Amino acid sequence: MKDPILLDVRGLRTVFDTRAGRVCAVDGVDVIVQRGECLGIVGESGSGKSVTFASVMGLVRPPGRVEAGEIIFDGVNLRQLPPRQMQALRGRDIAMTMQDALTALNPTLTIGEQLAEMLAAHADDLPRSRSDRRRVIRARSVDMLTLVGIPSAGDRLGQYPHEFSGGMRQRIMIAIALASKPRLLIADEPTTALDVTIQAQVLELISNLRAEFGMSVVLITHDLGVVAEHCDRVMVMYAGQVVEEGPTERVISDPRHPYTRGLLASVLRPGLRGQPIRPIRGQVPELIDLLPQCRFMDRCPEADEDCRHLIDMRPVGPGRRARCIRTALPTTEKAKA
Repeated sequence: MKDPILLDVRGLRTVFDTRAGRVCAVDGVDVIVQRGECLGIVGESGSGKSVTFASVMGLVRPPGRVEAGEIIFDGVNLRQLPPRQMQALRGRDIAMTMQDALTALNPTLTIGEQLAEMLAAHADDLPRSRSDRRRVIRARSVDMLTLVGIPSAGDRLGQYPHEFSGGMRQRIMIAIALASKPRLLIADEPTTALDVTIQAQVLELISNLRAEFGMSVVLITHDLGVVAEHCDRVMVMYAGQVVEEGPTERVISDPRHPYTRGLLASVLRPGLRGQPIRPIRGQVPELIDLLPQCRFMDRCPEADEDCRHLIDMRPVGPGRRARCIRTALPTTEKAKA
């Protein structure tokens, strides 16, 4: 029987050396992705969401580096893989779509050429004959574009990224990512800069493809509404750390960390019509020479002197953890506090 855990990240620390000092963009992050599930990663810009999964993909380049931690994918420690094996796995078994499709796609290559490049690199069952290989790649490229809802797919293989709308470019990027039918898709802000209607279409597409291929999905976003609708579990990040995680419905209905409550209070929700939006005051701290205290302390309306020290993630319910000295205390300790 296969291990139900597909991706297991433990103690991940990713740093960047800058003139101002060492930036610890990801600090001791643990991530578990189950087979077939959708995990939502939520937090403000600068919270470490994208860097965490760029580290998983082996895409962090100098002056950045993964300084510590284990990244286990289907029983294999990715940090110990030779570069060639990691390159083969990336795209074939784990695929990632980037935030901005226009800059992520190569503007000098047609959509057909970019799909063909992915298929040629990762498809193991292509014919050896050059003509047959080209024919099969084209047929599969048309199938993938059709699957993600690109009309007249065969005619559009010869077009360039700038000839498509933003929503179509997102679909094309998803098609390229799924060309080799990966077991894990990491979708980094897949609805950035799209209008609401197109956002819904792209997210519905990802959900449908997840069901069709039986793959796991990590959905990186700043929108808790998107997470509530599409994700089984949610992981909330702040200043390079995970501050809360658990089943999506429970986290949203009963958030246990002040930052999660702040995120929920700062967005419009249908059930709270007439109530004012309460934005989180302040900014995410600079990740250089941070004080050994709760990183949300300076913005937290519930902070007190007990917050002036570090705290690890603690259980706060079945399958739930939070990083807060107040809400993470067991009931008996809360009574004393």
